Amino acid sequence: QVQLVESGGGSVQAGDSMKLSCVASARYGMGWFRQAPGKEREFVACISWAGGSTSYADSVKGRFTISRDNTKNTVYLQMNGLKPEDTAVYYCAAGSMDYYSHFDVDYWGQGIQVNVSS
Repeated sequence: QVQLVESGGGSVQAGDSMKLSCVASARYGMGWFRQAPGKEREFVACISWAGGSTSYADSVKGRFTISRDNTKNTVYLQMNGLKPEDTAVYYCAAGSMDYYSHFDVDYWGQGIQVNVSS
């Protein structure tokens, strides 16, 4: 069982930036997903085990950046230019990224709330 612990959420205004962190108990490909009220959980970004490949949802391309520090087993999500529609519970996930940049989740974090006000 892999433990994932997210941090860095909170409330900001539109246009602000926020950085989420997720510490994993083991080294995996890592991803971020989010779920807004009344909506299904959706993919946000993922990064390969070694960090050489990344993939993003179209809705966050150019605004969000996923990165990882393998010395700390930590993955980050830098979110810039936040919009009210980015408001959601953000989930860290451990799994694997395939050749087509699809991310298969093996483990989920508990989730962390991000609120963006207009």
